Amino acid sequence: MRSRYGKLLALLLAVVMLMTLVVGCGTEDTTDNGTDSGPKSDVKAAMVTDTAGLGDKSFNDLAWAGLEQAQAALGVEVKVLESKEQTDYEPNLIQLATAGYNPVFAIGFLMQDTVSKVSTAYPDVNFGVVDVFFDPTIPNVVGLNFKEQEAAYLAGVLAGTLTTMTDVDPRINDKKVVGFVGGMEIPPVQRFLIGFKAGVESVDPNIEVKSIYTGNFGDQQKGKEAGLSLIEAGSDIVFAAAGACGIGTFAACQEKNALFVGVDADQYLTLTNPGDTIITSAVKKVDKAVANTVKKAVDGNFTGGTNELFGLAEDGVGLAPYHEWDAKLPQTVKDAVDKAKQDVIAGTVVVPSE
Repeated sequence: MRSRYGKLLALLLAVVMLMTLVVGCGTEDTTDNGTDSGPKSDVKAAMVTDTAGLGDKSFNDLAWAGLEQAQAALGVEVKVLESKEQTDYEPNLIQLATAGYNPVFAIGFLMQDTVSKVSTAYPDVNFGVVDVFFDPTIPNVVGLNFKEQEAAYLAGVLAGTLTTMTDVDPRINDKKVVGFVGGMEIPPVQRFLIGFKAGVESVDPNIEVKSIYTGNFGDQQKGKEAGLSLIEAGSDIVFAAAGACGIGTFAACQEKNALFVGVDADQYLTLTNPGDTIITSAVKKVDKAVANTVKKAVDGNFTGGTNELFGLAEDGVGLAPYHEWDAKLPQTVKDAVDKAKQDVIAGTVVVPSE
């Protein structure tokens, strides 16, 4: 009898141990230990800057922000190589293409010829190029282009309306003059100037737009000298489309009590102590275009052999918030800008690009 009970007890203990082992294994397989830090992807995306490099507070920084957004949202690996000289473009692009990065972004109009050469040598790598319209197109390249003139048109409407309102701010003088500082005289920058002039003239054709090109995007001192020259010539509002040169133009406006309109990024958020010297910025959403292109690559939908164009209607350009000017900017100015935006989107106003 005792032997039979002993065997039964041993059998029950064995069953309990087996059940405990099974349950334990099931718990280990389904428990989230919190080790997953976010989405993961095998895609590696990278970019080559123009010569102004990172820290330009606008163009290159925006493109890098787009890659960082893609990294956070999609789990891709990202990398950036900075170009100190134009001769760095080709070795930088080749370094990334041979290291498994795909897509590779080239930031700026000046890289057109280099990308045409490198993309042909590496047909299995996809490239995205900001500010280049390829004609003919290249199968593994997408051109990411913007209607800079539309954002600049809104900035021109604002400047043209505000520059005559001497009672709004003591920095606004009684002269009908506003200024523009450009970097290199290339199509994207030219479109900024053309659109800005068109916006100013839509308000009052008698307002003069004085302009200076610095010849580069990285020399802040040249940007400051250009700004000082324009302010001396009567400009109370200066719009700079000059990359890091524009930081110098902003400094000139601070020093000489003029007002500033930034470019590419919302420069109120990137400049040091901008205060109310900056009214707004004419933004190009390069970050959005870059991040969306990486997503297409992750999804297997990269659209090579194409050129994309982003304007007001596509929410690819526009004006940044007024920040410290929001409370004191007259409603008539805001209304004029809003109407101009709606007219462009509706097609009742076509902003010239050349």
